[in-house]
Amino acid sequence: MLSKFQSIISKLVLICVGIFTTVVFVQMGQFFAVNYLKPEPVLAILVFLCAIIFVLLAGWLLVKIRDDDKNLNRLILISLLAIFMIVALIWLKVVPQTQISDFGEFWNVAPRALLGEKIFSYDNDYFAKWAYQTGFLVYVMGVVKIFGQNVFALQFLNVIYQVLILYLGYLISLQIFNKVKAARLTVLVLMIDLDWFALNSQADNQYIGMLLFMLTFYLLMQNKLWTYIVAGITLAVGSIVRPIGPVIIAGIVVYGLLYVFISNNKFSWQGIGKIVLTLVIYQVIFSGASLAIKNSGLNSYGLTNRDSEWKFVVGLDANSGGSYDQNMVNRFDLNASRAKMSAKEHKVIKENIRNLNASHGWLRLFWQKNRTLWAGRSQTIDFTEFEKIHSLKISNLVKLLGYMGSVILIIFSWLGSLKLFRTKYDNKLFLILLPLMAYAVVQLLIEVQGRYRLEFLPVIAILAGWGLYSCYDWIKSRREKI
Repeated sequence: MLSKFQSIISKLVLICVGIFTTVVFVQMGQFFAVNYLKPEPVLAILVFLCAIIFVLLAGWLLVKIRDDDKNLNRLILISLLAIFMIVALIWLKVVPQTQISDFGEFWNVAPRALLGEKIFSYDNDYFAKWAYQTGFLVYVMGVVKIFGQNVFALQFLNVIYQVLILYLGYLISLQIFNKVKAARLTVLVLMIDLDWFALNSQADNQYIGMLLFMLTFYLLMQNKLWTYIVAGITLAVGSIVRPIGPVIIAGIVVYGLLYVFISNNKFSWQGIGKIVLTLVIYQVIFSGASLAIKNSGLNSYGLTNRDSEWKFVVGLDANSGGSYDQNMVNRFDLNASRAKMSAKEHKVIKENIRNLNASHGWLRLFWQKNRTLWAGRSQTIDFTEFEKIHSLKISNLVKLLGYMGSVILIIFSWLGSLKLFRTKYDNKLFLILLPLMAYAVVQLLIEVQGRYRLEFLPVIAILAGWGLYSCYDWIKSRREKI
């Protein structure tokens, strides 16, 4: 009875994932047609065909190489990671070193904080409103303390994190599908996505957060007492530096209830106890870190979010499609007190909801936001200010090439999600799918930016690697029948 219930839930999750990837696939086609095919059809088609041919040829080579020799498998993986590292370091040399937007806040405030200066001036300042960002500020302060105010140190660490993320993607794919070749392809489709790795030049908390969350997933998959303990630590530290922990936790809790508590057609209290242990360790460390930041005098608000309303002010704005809009920002006095700002934000949120109800615009808004987050350009290259030191022609070409990485992930993750219905997989698959779905749903309500998808691109890449592997497997089966 329990196994049947578990099977039904699993099918429902796969259906949700299949619908999600299909919608993203359709939206990607629309975005590509409007923004690239219509203005420059020849260039767009040429670049698209070159990208597909390159991936298919590179993938074919990786699949043709035998996988029954552990030393050879290690050599292939190390070679892929080394190639990526070289390309990522070259990228750092061709982009400006300036830190902009939120990244500039971290980089510019860190050395002043080390000198004992205040990190905010009034209660509606950046680190006062979004005190939870202080966790990553402490990390940046540590880098500056050790290496000096040399931005390359921060950038190089980002590259290291990216390499480790690729490695974890390989290991997790292997855990779920038990196919070395599919794991190789996971690394391939992620490492060529410039839209994914472009932000390594900025003081961005997404890569270190992504690494820690991926490591948490991998540790939980080992299903050992000590790995559950360490997972609590990595989950906590990941949430401290990148505050999307609640979404990850929601996915872990549902996974724990459905696939750890229910095991071998019976309830496993020991299994759910391990999940609870992970969450207790997380809570103790996160709360302790918040208290330590308060007591240190760095931020009297600890790691709280004192402006959670703002995400909904922007996220429910039909005029901007739920994205950052300067016109909306101009409606507020950013120098006002937190109390006045909060009152105005609640008023605007109610106004947004009334407008959506009156125009029956909820579905249209959700469609726009999903397209922005998952199907369009991530705009990570824009955040590097690449165009400031390169010509417009070169910049546009690089952005197109960057988007092709996203297109590859979208196409093959769609195929991979459909192939799951006819695949023998480990239930550990749902440990990465459930947080992905939770994140996708939450983003329908709050502010979206294309770069916010970076954390979950390794999960998308695991699906894409499986989709690409399935293509070769299908071709092989066709040949055998001839």
